[in-house]
Amino acid sequence: MRGGGVQKVIGVIISRLDSPSENKAVSSMLNVLYSAGYDVVIMESQFDPEKTNEHLSVLRKRNVEGVIVFGFTELDIDKVSQWQEKVVVIAMDTDQVSSINYDNHGLIRAVLNKLKAQGVNQLAYIGVDPKDKTTGLARLNAFQKWCDDNDQHAEYRTGELHHESAYQLVDEVVTDSLQAIVCASDTLALGTIKRLQELGREDIVVTGVGGNELLSFLFPNIYSIDPGYQQAGEKAANLLISQLTGNKTISHLTQEAV
Repeated sequence: MRGGGVQKVIGVIISRLDSPSENKAVSSMLNVLYSAGYDVVIMESQFDPEKTNEHLSVLRKRNVEGVIVFGFTELDIDKVSQWQEKVVVIAMDTDQVSSINYDNHGLIRAVLNKLKAQGVNQLAYIGVDPKDKTTGLARLNAFQKWCDDNDQHAEYRTGELHHESAYQLVDEVVTDSLQAIVCASDTLALGTIKRLQELGREDIVVTGVGGNELLSFLFPNIYSIDPGYQQAGEKAANLLISQLTGNKTISHLTQEAV
């Protein structure tokens, strides 16, 4: 209990407790919520819609003030929307409740334009299965659109959001002339750089999405763009607090890269 008063609790349903990107968002989110006098309960969905619904039911029984949910493709948005102005969804777009999404198209375009400016014209993409609408489909579409606009061949492979998946896909895109591999996330970039090292192809530049400073420090040939996870976490917390204190307007925000 904070400040000796009535306990005010916010529920945060994170997709994966071991997600570096989501932890960045949660860290800044907690700072805002704690400063406003709220306590926080963190739960993990594991990308499971049934588990998420169970968490929402538990939080409702506990009479929490509101909830922030990290979105994923199979999220039961109808269940989430029952919270009306007492919920904010982060990392996906939805017109039913307030949401904050990342600029997935802008992120990939920015990376590709940076490579182009460096004279890179032989590149490939390793991404996530398009069944995932954000990290998967949106970022792949951005890559394909950029290739179309720049008269480039769209060489790509998709798999799971796991470093081992990227590691196994590298051999399918590597050619003697390849200059760069664009990855949909830092996790995929990690698996990619590991396989390239084994192949003796450290001449190939690898890019990721996540802004992981340690990754760039350990592997200087990796460029990682920061989608603004910390800023999105702050925005989600402030938006929810605004709604809980009287602003009933549904808002849809896009977090730009930083």
